[in-house]
Amino acid sequence: MTKRVCIIGAGPSGLAQLRAFQSAAEKGAEVPEVVCYEKQGDWGGLWNYTWRTGVDEHGNPCHGSMYRYLWSNGPKEGLEFADYTFEEHFGKAIASYPPRAVLMDYIEGRVKKAGVRDKIRFNTIARDVRAVDGGFEVTARDCVADTESVEVFDHVIVATGHFSVPNVPHYPGFETFNGRIMHAHDFRDAREFEGKDILILGTSYSAEDIGSQCWKYGCKSVTVAHRTAPMGYDWPDNWAEVPALKEVQGKTAHFIDGTSREVDAIILCTGYKHHFPFMPDSLRLKTANRLAAADLYKGVVYTGNPDLFYLGMQDQWYTFNMFDAQAWWVRDAIMGRIDLPDAAAMEADWKAREAAEDALEDDYACIAYQGAYTMELIEETDYPSFDIEAANQAFYEWKKHKKKGIMEFRDHGYTSPMTGTKAPAHHTIWKEALDDSLESYLKV
Repeated sequence: MTKRVCIIGAGPSGLAQLRAFQSAAEKGAEVPEVVCYEKQGDWGGLWNYTWRTGVDEHGNPCHGSMYRYLWSNGPKEGLEFADYTFEEHFGKAIASYPPRAVLMDYIEGRVKKAGVRDKIRFNTIARDVRAVDGGFEVTARDCVADTESVEVFDHVIVATGHFSVPNVPHYPGFETFNGRIMHAHDFRDAREFEGKDILILGTSYSAEDIGSQCWKYGCKSVTVAHRTAPMGYDWPDNWAEVPALKEVQGKTAHFIDGTSREVDAIILCTGYKHHFPFMPDSLRLKTANRLAAADLYKGVVYTGNPDLFYLGMQDQWYTFNMFDAQAWWVRDAIMGRIDLPDAAAMEADWKAREAAEDALEDDYACIAYQGAYTMELIEETDYPSFDIEAANQAFYEWKKHKKKGIMEFRDHGYTSPMTGTKAPAHHTIWKEALDDSLESYLKV
């Protein structure tokens, strides 16, 4: 096989793709030559924590949105690799909500075992991708050597994620606000806001989690402004949900219901953009953040050019193992094990998926929908099958535990769909566990 494949990004999706090809090679298959471009100095994507914000050490937009003290906000039983369990990696069962350092160690463990690091060109940015006869011409810049390369590939797989380019709205008075304004993308350390009154705009997972982090590490109060509806959890006494922000005057935030509050900092938890500046219009994915991404057959094949693939572009309940399912499927499509239908059938596929998503009634139905999608892909490849319903059940229980106690849900444990083991309780309840290091987490 003489094909060349370009993977853009070495986060969880890109690493899943590298592992998929390595898995096939391990079983004796002849696989394409694979080159992975990664703009950061190490693998892991968003799980690769950096203190930097704004621009990185090379003057490029900082990719990282990870912050200190982040603990998984969903059960690990819903994201476990089917071919590399938490128990295999850590040598024992661990609690259901690991902090960032623990998850990063787990992600690394699998790809270190697979031996794929030599396929990655670190500190290298894909600057331009163009369709040419027989494939794609990819221009990349090595930011350390400060040199540019142009190479031709048969296939391109975009695995850059969609949680690194912030959506930043403007409100009247921002220019003269006498405090800190930042997007969640630039949030790094909750201790910065100890003793402060903070205002959070948005009701996403980042709003919920960053607010919880700041509360845990001693902020004075949390106010969350919503445009549509409040999150509705049983928040602590110093936490309030209010209608949308109207304007800011000095340090006073005014809301559309006529109320106001004095705040020291404003954190914009207003989402992220699907952003691919290295792609021309003819190849650039344009989709809303939803479970059924537009223009992607089977959620991965770009209908405008079936030699181009996008991984992990969906809104997500499932993560790591869904990326695996996608990566194994893309691998088999590239290697000729899966035949792609004609353009009309591919177009009909994503539209049918969107219509099915639109008919879903609640979050539980959305979880089941994405679980079924993940299993659909797995059944068409040799990725190890696992009990999707058990993973769904972990998500269902997680939802109920959050409703019951938003500051206590991480103290619960669930059963692994891979091993059948029930997660033990962590040695310290979440709100008292102030050290998020790997060493602290794994101590007995």
